[in-house]
Amino acid sequence: MSAEFAEFGASVVGISADQVDRQLEFDDANALGFPLLSDPGRDIARRFGVIRKGLLPNKRKTFVIGRGGSVLTTVRSELNMRIHADRALETLRKTIDP
Repeated sequence: MSAEFAEFGASVVGISADQVDRQLEFDDANALGFPLLSDPGRDIARRFGVIRKGLLPNKRKTFVIGRGGSVLTTVRSELNMRIHADRALETLRKTIDP
């Protein structure tokens, strides 16, 4: 799927509050093909408005950010992970010529 994003000059990056060693295990098990960034202090989550109170995990959201730095769309789904990539690609198809 990374190749589909690359057609639009887009990069995929995952961010979670997990520690780096846990992310490595997750990537090894799932062969994601994109970098995962660790945000254990949840600073990035706070800035993007996906933090939950207490010990609950951050909300699952995908942000498609355009070349100028503006957010083109936000994908929200806690249960359907496939919809994140599908909708992000749909947005890129509508807004960027490959």
